[in-house]
Amino acid sequence: MEKKILKVHPKDNVLVALVDLAEGETITYGDEVYILKDHVKAKHKFVTQDLRTDDQVIMYGVLVGKAKLPVPKGAVLTTANLKHAATGFHTGENQLDWHVPDITAWKDKTFNGFHRNDGQVGTANHWLVIPMVFCENRNLDVIQEALLNNLGYGRNENYQAQAKELMALYEKGASVEEILNSQTSFTEKAEPKNRMFPNVDGIKFLNHNGGCGGIRQDSQTLCGLLAGYITHPNVAGATVLSLGCQNAQVSILMEEIEKRSPDFDKPLYILDQQKTGTEADLLSDAIKQTFAGLIQANANVRQPAPLSKLCIGLECGGSDGFSGLSANPAIGYTSDLLVALGGSVILAEFPELCGVEQNIIDRCVDPADATRFAELIKTYSDRATEAGSGFDMNPSPGNIKDGLITDAIKSAGAAKKGGTSPVVNVLDYPEKVTKPGLNLLCTPGNDVESTTAEVGSGANIVLFTTGLGTPTGNPIAPVVKISTNTVLYNKMNDIIDLDTGSIIAGEETIEEAGARILNYVIDVASGNTTVSAVRHIQDDFIPWKRGISL
Repeated sequence: MEKKILKVHPKDNVLVALVDLAEGETITYGDEVYILKDHVKAKHKFVTQDLRTDDQVIMYGVLVGKAKLPVPKGAVLTTANLKHAATGFHTGENQLDWHVPDITAWKDKTFNGFHRNDGQVGTANHWLVIPMVFCENRNLDVIQEALLNNLGYGRNENYQAQAKELMALYEKGASVEEILNSQTSFTEKAEPKNRMFPNVDGIKFLNHNGGCGGIRQDSQTLCGLLAGYITHPNVAGATVLSLGCQNAQVSILMEEIEKRSPDFDKPLYILDQQKTGTEADLLSDAIKQTFAGLIQANANVRQPAPLSKLCIGLECGGSDGFSGLSANPAIGYTSDLLVALGGSVILAEFPELCGVEQNIIDRCVDPADATRFAELIKTYSDRATEAGSGFDMNPSPGNIKDGLITDAIKSAGAAKKGGTSPVVNVLDYPEKVTKPGLNLLCTPGNDVESTTAEVGSGANIVLFTTGLGTPTGNPIAPVVKISTNTVLYNKMNDIIDLDTGSIIAGEETIEEAGARILNYVIDVASGNTTVSAVRHIQDDFIPWKRGISL
């Protein structure tokens, strides 16, 4: 029998609709009977008791909101009757009891990765071309045009073929209506590319809009992020273009590289346009040096590595009311498995930890980390409020439409991505992960800004859950897209890799899904499976200009 409702935590005074429920429908849960006052769409919640104005709403066992007005038992929660509310937090004694999962099935497994001299192991092998300032973006574009298609790294030409068909129709005199109704749609084909350098997965161009203007701290932070990418295990080396006069000086970049990799020895070519002179000389030198770097990068081949060399970023975007019930807790279990195997995971998106701060503080191994987390999240929240916003404004229209009515509801579900293991370190953007275990990283909730940051801090694979669908990827790290519901997966499986709607349907447990995801991660890390974002060359890269971004 199809399960219609779910109570997430024994303390909750809401039930989640797993399917659409009709107004007037009688719902039984345990010994309680509810007659629904409203139509309750799947992913939304109805209350299990009469609420007075300002009464608390509890979900996941925590405060997620308060009633704006009286809400009768069996009524659906909406933005009209529920407002954001969250409990406070304080530092104190930690609670580090952790039920370590059984890792017998993985303790002897390895993945095939690219070994670096500093001991890191990559899940891919890329060459970077990086501008120190936005003034160099056009030069990056020229280098990209010169190299990508010629070396076998360009996009497939499916859309170009469609455009040529339309051109032919127009030349034959077809009308606008005939062109719009023409049968020129195509089935996308992933045609194999003949790469000159088979051991190099890609040449990646990190265009950005920073490096000058703003405040000097912006440039320091940008240099730290770029250094994180240059020293990343998925990167073989880099070509850096500098105009020369910008705030983000090459000297700052080198200092940031030194912080992250004192014995840095990757090929690194740095060109200064104002010193070089003509644009033609700059571009010619950059192309030659990049080609030379690719020759060196191609000498590295995949070799076995322990799973402890994996560092997984945990991300969600386009979340829905099922995110905290299926995909997020599933990758939370994957996270716990990897931590138990000696690997590292990164939980970020601080605006989406609102209301669960106490649980996270209590899990910090080092009291200094608990204090740092409390200070970082309080400062972030205060600055958002001062800017006329606040964490309560984090849920997007899509989140709200699909059941995430308050930021606290969204956060309580989002935090499930971090599993249950102790927190070993708290990092401020763009610091690097240096400890195995669960790391917290201060980033915005914005999908691409946060994913960009997690990879810059060392994630060599990202697990990205979505309930509404998103194509998000990253230039150098595979981003595994995981749907929270099967309807979404069936509709958008060209950009989504895995489905956890089986949990909602009762066909799979959270633990079974989490184990399945880890096995998939191992295949991706070994280069045996290509995720959709890599296949589509979805290279999203947005540095966080340190300010208020939710």
